[in-house]
Amino acid sequence: MKKLVLAGCMCLLVVLVSCDEGAIDDNSQVKKAAVDVPVGVGGLTAEQRNIGNRLLADNKPGSIKHLYIFSAYSGQVLIYSTVKEKVTSSGKRLAPTTTTGSGKYAYSYFNVSVRGHNIKTPEVMQDDGSYGSSIPYLYWWDAQGIYHQHYVAGGQIIHISDQPLDVPSIIINMELTKGGE
Repeated sequence: MKKLVLAGCMCLLVVLVSCDEGAIDDNSQVKKAAVDVPVGVGGLTAEQRNIGNRLLADNKPGSIKHLYIFSAYSGQVLIYSTVKEKVTSSGKRLAPTTTTGSGKYAYSYFNVSVRGHNIKTPEVMQDDGSYGSSIPYLYWWDAQGIYHQHYVAGGQIIHISDQPLDVPSIIINMELTKGGE
C-alpha cells in the first residue's frame, strides 16, 4: 500500500513539474508595461486633481447640491431634492468596524483612538476622514434642513449635481411643501 501511495505522489509531482515548466516561455515577447503619466501644477495627475476637487466640493460648508433619482426604465425623474452639503451612504462610519488585539499580526494594523481607547484596525481611513463603504441606503439634509433617507432598489439611477438640471417633470419633488403646513 505504501508503494502505491508513493507511486501516486511521484506521478502527481511529475505532472505538476511538467505543467509548471510548460507555463514558462523564455522566448515570450511580452514585457511588463509602464507609462509615465504627466503631472500638472502642484505635481498632481489629472486623476489626483479630480479626486481632490471632488473631496473639496463634497465638503464645502454651506454648499447646496441637487439630487435626482431617475427611473432606469423610463428615464423619468422619480424624486428630486436639494442636498445640504453632501449625500452620505449608510455604511459610512467615524470609527472602524473591525478591530484586533495585540497578536502575531498586529504590527500590520493601524492605531486609532475610538471613544478614548487606543485600538488597532486593518481598516484604512478614507480621504474624507471616514471608514466604511457605500450604500445600501443614502441619507442627506435638504436646503430647508429636512432629513431624508432613501433605500436604493433596482431600476434607479442616482445623479447628484452642484447645479439644477432642466428635466421635463418630477414625480416627487421634496422641495414643495403641502399647502397650509
